[in-house]
Amino acid sequence: MSIFEAFIFGLVQGITEFLPISSTAHIVITQLVFGYAFPGLAFEVYLHIASVLAVILYFRKDLLDVIKGFFSFFSKKTPENKVHFFFGLYILVATILTGGLGIVLKDVFSETMKTPYFIAGALAITGLSLIFIERFYKYGSRTEKDMTFLDSIIVGLGQTLAVFPGISRSGATLVTALLAGLNRDTAVRYSFLLSIPVILGSVVLAVDELGSGMFSAIGAPALIVSFITTFIFSWIGIVWLIGFLKKSKLIYFAIYCFVVAILVALFINPDTIMDI
Repeated sequence: MSIFEAFIFGLVQGITEFLPISSTAHIVITQLVFGYAFPGLAFEVYLHIASVLAVILYFRKDLLDVIKGFFSFFSKKTPENKVHFFFGLYILVATILTGGLGIVLKDVFSETMKTPYFIAGALAITGLSLIFIERFYKYGSRTEKDMTFLDSIIVGLGQTLAVFPGISRSGATLVTALLAGLNRDTAVRYSFLLSIPVILGSVVLAVDELGSGMFSAIGAPALIVSFITTFIFSWIGIVWLIGFLKKSKLIYFAIYCFVVAILVALFINPDTIMDI
């Protein structure tokens, strides 16, 4: 892999991972543009490590508050610790649900997921869901202290759909959290914190893919460039999305999804995509 290709893959992974536009679909599309097929899952897992590092560092205070409050609740049942304890449980419930169902769905549909029409259709569904939540649904006002286990189940089920290329994980969690009645700030925070165990879980499941074979196939310079680029643009994506959602609408992401879906359906060769 050339340094330029490594930079582009890192850029695409970093920017799209936390935006509601499906990073998986964009990585597949980028491979097709360059005519490059990753050697197994190792490189994708490697890039995800950079993305999760960015979100952990950005939300380090929130993460530490939840972890500290979760364990402190066993000895000091203060209202604040109670909120953090249950918020931590809601993250665990959604993660376990996503992990279990995600493995089943991936095994069942793995042969049909990487076709251009499937990806285009999934991107269109992501766009439609974003339009629905923005135009036809009134936002709730509940915060994390008002959350219930039902909220975590709803969001966990929504997050599970991200196993399909084209269905955005961040988009699915945002939409389902808002449908459950959470306010926008809580939905965004919950979505980002949920990404940490989900991405780490995918890394653990595919850790055997990482090894010397990846270094020989891709090259150390390209790996270093792609990792740094992914981390930087993941951080930029997080900061930009949080700022964007405070003053703008999800519908712009929906329009983008529709445009990409049309381009994928019209211009991507089905035989090429099945080889990746």
